[in-house]
Amino acid sequence: MAMSFDYEQHDALALGAMVRSGELGAAELLDAALARIAERNPALNAVVTPMYDAARTAIAAGLPDGPFQGVPFLVKELVASVAGVPTTFGSRLYARNLPAADSEVVARMRRAGLVIVGKTNSPEFGLSPTTESLLYGVTRNPWDHALTPGGSSGGAAAAVASGMVPMAHATDGGGSIRIPASCCGLFGLKPTRARVTSGPEGGEGLSGLANQHVVSRSVRDSAAMLDAIAGPMPGDPYAAAPPTRPFIDEVGQPPGRLRIAFSATAPNGVPVDAECRAAVEDAARLCEQLGHHVEEASPAYDAQAVSRGFEAVFAANTMANIARATGGAMPAPDQVEPLTLALAERGRAMGASEFILQLQSLHRQSRRVAAFFERYDAWLTPTLAQTPRPIGWFDIRSGDAARWLGQLEAYLPFTYLFNVTGQPAASVPLYWTAGGVPVGCQFAARQGEEGLLLRLCAQLEEARPWFGRRPAAG
Repeated sequence: MAMSFDYEQHDALALGAMVRSGELGAAELLDAALARIAERNPALNAVVTPMYDAARTAIAAGLPDGPFQGVPFLVKELVASVAGVPTTFGSRLYARNLPAADSEVVARMRRAGLVIVGKTNSPEFGLSPTTESLLYGVTRNPWDHALTPGGSSGGAAAAVASGMVPMAHATDGGGSIRIPASCCGLFGLKPTRARVTSGPEGGEGLSGLANQHVVSRSVRDSAAMLDAIAGPMPGDPYAAAPPTRPFIDEVGQPPGRLRIAFSATAPNGVPVDAECRAAVEDAARLCEQLGHHVEEASPAYDAQAVSRGFEAVFAANTMANIARATGGAMPAPDQVEPLTLALAERGRAMGASEFILQLQSLHRQSRRVAAFFERYDAWLTPTLAQTPRPIGWFDIRSGDAARWLGQLEAYLPFTYLFNVTGQPAASVPLYWTAGGVPVGCQFAARQGEEGLLLRLCAQLEEARPWFGRRPAAG
């Protein structure tokens, strides 16, 4: 490798361009990634399933001429299947699950030229806002190893923040792209509902709440990746309206003078850490300096009804995840974690009519939130109500589901709303605490308006660049 080349100083699009031009070889990029994984992963536990030989084989066979040709990439150990590699969902129950084919999203990633080098840690079934599991152990935050990197895409975020890869696959059912992006100082966009297919394995993820995309260092990588993976496949139950132009073309375009509402008060009334409030107030001032109309406002909706419905969806889907493996029976205690079992029992006890009523309630509240976005182009909030929690704060060995749900409500009252409504939302790394820990700010927009979010977030990135910030502990 040329001595002048610094792998970590380039985003994924820049690396791909160098491979396509012949300036660098894909094998050189792979060596750079593997060297950093070998050096940093033992302390972080971000990569749990190596695919190094498969990566070398893919390069030797020839890579598609996509925008990310030759760029090393990691797939989250949840939802997306990689042919011939276990997809465990972070659970001992699925430890022997060996898919025969790639998920469609993985196939599209390969067509974009990405080289899959491994899979990243996820909590069991993606249930937790931390990344700790009995199957794979604890993933740590590169900024401070005593803290969680967030969840459930914490392995992905830790890998990107520590410089192992420039971006990584992530999923989001209640904030699982945005939470770790906030904790690790990355950009994380949750797309509009059904922007990315869940096929062929599923029709919709988490009853419509879940999404797939990436965590990245740059806004433009996120935009280009969304171009690569967006769109339905035959048989999908529904799809997001196609964009008017490629998402990458939004980056660098003036967003215009937007009407931006902001609030640092949690919709459910839980306390918000001073640092999280400060992050939002700082971002609001920055938006105003950039020429946007900014005022304090929040949508009027029943936060408790949204919470009840969200909990019902999580409980029912947890039981369904187990039933797929057991034929409907409850698993043995040593097959799933105590918290998972407790949530599954709630799901099993729920009647079908109650589940439908909860979904209908979520739809009613979604319409109330949508009305707010007729007046405003974007809503700015903290991504999280608390700064990153210590490892072990969310006790995966406890079967006290009520306590865990209470912790969830206190930690992420801002993120899961947009899984319920299906709107796009992004965590943007604009603020660090005095102790050097990142604190993300969340921007949400109307259904289908990822383009607006990308224009705004790229403007923020240009005004306050974050790409060069690196964790000393990583």
